[in-house]
Amino acid sequence: MAAYVVAHIDVTNPEAFEAYRDAVPAVIAAHGGRYLVRGGAVETLEGAWTVPRLIILEFPDKAAAEGFYHSAAYQKILPLRLANAEGTVAIVEGVES
Repeated sequence: MAAYVVAHIDVTNPEAFEAYRDAVPAVIAAHGGRYLVRGGAVETLEGAWTVPRLIILEFPDKAAAEGFYHSAAYQKILPLRLANAEGTVAIVEGVES
């Protein structure tokens, strides 16, 4: 069953964040992942939307999502995100189809 990495990110230093943004797609792809949402425009239909940037990545399964996050390649670039953005990241399993 597919699994998703969901991130709510507020980029605090856009110039320095570019190095992370440039490097991360190859790491995602290397683990079978792909972007479903990458910070596009949001239209709030109910409630108050307070997430500055939403990212949703799809992976074949939870093991692949965990493999991406814990990989040496991602851990190498993670400090770039942590130093230049604030937010929350989670892995959630999809539904069986």
